[in-house]
Amino acid sequence: MTRSEKIRCWVYALIALAALVGTQWVLADYLGGSGTLKEFLDATVDGNAATFVSIDLLAVAFAAVIFMIADGRQLGVRWLWAYVALVFLVAVSVAFPLYLIARTRTVAIARAGT
Repeated sequence: MTRSEKIRCWVYALIALAALVGTQWVLADYLGGSGTLKEFLDATVDGNAATFVSIDLLAVAFAAVIFMIADGRQLGVRWLWAYVALVFLVAVSVAFPLYLIARTRTVAIARAGT
């Protein structure tokens, strides 16, 4: 891997870590405050601003999944199914940077092998 690819992977990793900590912190805080998962999901569309953000993130999530599947199959990214699952089980803000790390490494390995 080139120096710029290594730096890019570290930046992706920091983004994924920050997103993981941030999203799970908020979810745990909400559920720990006697909120239920149903109430949390209802709150995502409670008002125009929340609905806007939810629609926006869902669109990004589906676009990311389509890209990850098409791109990942073409490049032969390992564990592709795990990144797709993480989009819906954790958060797209965590899964996509992790996929980009795997993609960058796959491209670098393929380039080194040619």
